[in-house]
Amino acid sequence: MAKEDRVQGPDEAGGGEGQQRKGRRGSRDNRRGGDDRGREQSEWEEKILQVRRVTKVVKGGKKLSFRAVVAVGNKKGQVGVGVGKAAEVIGAIQKGVVDAKKSLISVRMIGATIPHPITGNQGASRILMKPAAQGTGIIAGGAARSILELAGVGDVLAKSMGSRAPLNVARATINGLQQMRTFEEVARLRGISLRQMLGVKKVTA
Repeated sequence: MAKEDRVQGPDEAGGGEGQQRKGRRGSRDNRRGGDDRGREQSEWEEKILQVRRVTKVVKGGKKLSFRAVVAVGNKKGQVGVGVGKAAEVIGAIQKGVVDAKKSLISVRMIGATIPHPITGNQGASRILMKPAAQGTGIIAGGAARSILELAGVGDVLAKSMGSRAPLNVARATINGLQQMRTFEEVARLRGISLRQMLGVKKVTA
C-alpha cells in the first residue's frame, strides 16, 4: 500500500500542476476571447471612398505619400467623413477613420427615409436628395451611396450634379444631411403648433 501511495503521489502532484497550467491557459484564452468579442461588438462601420497616391516635389527629389478618404457610420443616424495622409496606405486609412469620428453628424429621419427634399453643396459638387416610399431602397451611386448607407437611410432618391470627385460628393451629401429639419423643429422655430403649420383643421362632430 505504501508503494502505491508513493507512486500515486507524484502523479497527483503532476496532475495539479497540469490543472494549474490549464487554468492559466484558460484565463489567457478567456481574455483573448473577451478582446475579440469587444472588437466584434463595435457599432461603427468604415468604408474607404478613395485612396490616391500624392507626389510632392521637394528639394532633392519627389516625396510620395497617400491620401485616403474614409466614411464612418453606425447605421443609426450618425455618419462622418475624414481624410488621412501618410507615407503608407494603412496609416492614411487609420488617420482618415480618426478624422471621420471627429466630424460625426446626426441625421434626422422619418422612418427609413429623409424628411424632405434637400440639395447639398461642396465646391463644384451638388447632390439632390428626395424622400422615397418604403421599399424603394437607396437610389444613388458612388460616395453618396456609401454615406447614406452608413447613416442608416433605407429609402432615398439621390442625384449627383456637377463635379463627381469622391471627397466633394461625400461632403456635399453630409452638407445636405446636416440641413435636414423635422416638422416639429420647423414648427418650433416658427413659434406655431405642428397642426397650424400643416394646416390641419380640427374636426368637430
